[in-house]
Amino acid sequence: MANLVQVLVDAIALGSLYALVALAIGLVFGVMRLINFAQADYMTIGAYALVVPTASVTPPLLMGAWPVALMVAGVLTVVVVLALLTERIAFRPMRQSNPATLLISSFAVSYFLQHLIVLIHTGRPKSVGIGGALTSAVEIAGIRLPGIQLLTMAVTVTLLVALVLFLKKTPLGTQMRASAENFQMARLLGVPANRVIAVAFAVSGLLAGTVSLLLVIQTGTLDVRMGLMPVVYAFFATVIGGMGSLPGAALGGFVVGVASVLLQTYLPADLRPFRDAGVFALVILILLVRPHGLIVTAASKERV
Repeated sequence: MANLVQVLVDAIALGSLYALVALAIGLVFGVMRLINFAQADYMTIGAYALVVPTASVTPPLLMGAWPVALMVAGVLTVVVVLALLTERIAFRPMRQSNPATLLISSFAVSYFLQHLIVLIHTGRPKSVGIGGALTSAVEIAGIRLPGIQLLTMAVTVTLLVALVLFLKKTPLGTQMRASAENFQMARLLGVPANRVIAVAFAVSGLLAGTVSLLLVIQTGTLDVRMGLMPVVYAFFATVIGGMGSLPGAALGGFVVGVASVLLQTYLPADLRPFRDAGVFALVILILLVRPHGLIVTAASKERV
């Protein structure tokens, strides 16, 4: 029983990470019909903001040596500003372009940011040590649970609640929901397009910075491609949840995370290297049954 509970906690914790990344992808897609693959690099740069650029393999910490509140605020600020800059410089001038052009622009921004990290930090992985106390286990009802997993779940719930309240209780949130349903109509009714899209990118940066901190605490390492796989899984989560649906993105993140952990745990040892193939097969199966995703929205397919 204890082992089953541990597996479920692992699954929910991983699903929480994927849900946060999927929400970031879903927000931008909802208002701009853009799959922003540079989201992975937002997360990576947020993590690298913790260290001194000229440091060695085991670097002294920069923001990582600050008090926790300042460290979190510093990383989130770096990523939010980066997301806003990419929106203003790379995506806004191409907003009227076709989807293929925007997608290529997204890949170009991603490659530029990756090579910028390599130029500043080199491509060698770095070791960092923050949140060491969270790596120890916490005993609850006789079950020992890693503190970082409890933190991940708590942060996800907090951000989900905050995002729901923002979208439903604030004028700007209402404008974002209206834009996600029908951007052209929202603009005709006076919704400021630039502001809504900028806020969507800012929130995606906030979520990316949060995930980067959680990943660094979990792994203790920095790598140029550390954000790639979470974004790939989150993209699948967004697709199976329903493109343009924020609840669907969160639900898809949990589905993909739970499936990944369960396959890793219960597959025979010889088949565990093929866990990712099993997850992708599940994605295909869900899309065969529900081609529009688990939660279907009435979002317009027209471009911004």
